[in-house]
Amino acid sequence: MTKEKALGLLKNNGIWLVGCILYSIGVNSFSVPNEIAQSGVTGVAVMLNYLFDFPVGTANLVLNIPLLILMWIYLGRQLVARTLWVTVVLSTALDVLALVGVPQYTGDKLLAAIFCGLFQGAGLGMIMITGATSGGTDIVARLVHKKFRHITVGNVVLAADAVVVTAGMLVFRSIESGLYAIIIIYVSTKVIDTMIYGTGNGKMLMIVTDKADAVSKAIVSSSPRGVSIVPAKGAYTGDDKNVLICVARKHEVSGILNTVKEVDDKTFTIISEANEILGKGFNKSI
Repeated sequence: MTKEKALGLLKNNGIWLVGCILYSIGVNSFSVPNEIAQSGVTGVAVMLNYLFDFPVGTANLVLNIPLLILMWIYLGRQLVARTLWVTVVLSTALDVLALVGVPQYTGDKLLAAIFCGLFQGAGLGMIMITGATSGGTDIVARLVHKKFRHITVGNVVLAADAVVVTAGMLVFRSIESGLYAIIIIYVSTKVIDTMIYGTGNGKMLMIVTDKADAVSKAIVSSSPRGVSIVPAKGAYTGDDKNVLICVARKHEVSGILNTVKEVDDKTFTIISEANEILGKGFNKSI
């Protein structure tokens, strides 16, 4: 392993640790004491903690194991290794902070939901910036999308969140618990989007690759967006390359980047704001 790769790995692990701690604070300080089961596998873990006093982190890890096995079989080993490690770190942080006894807020549940969303969004945002994932419904979404290409990752995650929130209302016997969970999901999503994509609604991706045809076909087949191929030459190397230009809505960017990485993991991508996009597939103002 080169020094550069070692430093990059060390940096990523530091980011994952901080992100997992922030996420765990959101769960232990605001979600658990106020009986709010937010989205995903962690939400299910919170319900198991309420019903059986089962540690949230341990439950999170146990629930993720079968999903990781399926991910290994159908999506490949490279994705599993990083996801498994982040899941272990997150599960450990959840249980360690619970044992340490982080301060728990049991006042206004609306404030609890907002701050839970802020902490969880910040934590997940840090994890996602490195290209990693904390597992859970993200794995389910990728598996479903691989089998049924017409079903988007976002729709699967939305459906899974709806199931967890509904289950939370039944377990805690409170409609308010579900409503507060929706607030958590909304706030955390906004924080993640801001951290990863900025504040603009539209994004323009400029992808430099040696596999222009394969990458462009993958983008077109897995997303509703088109791609333009522009011939280019590297100034330093003098090698002929191609630049793919793709305009998308911000919630589509993550899926496109994952698709690109699966085809060519050596791409150089520039993502910039596109505040107004005119043309087929977009409204007058994005």
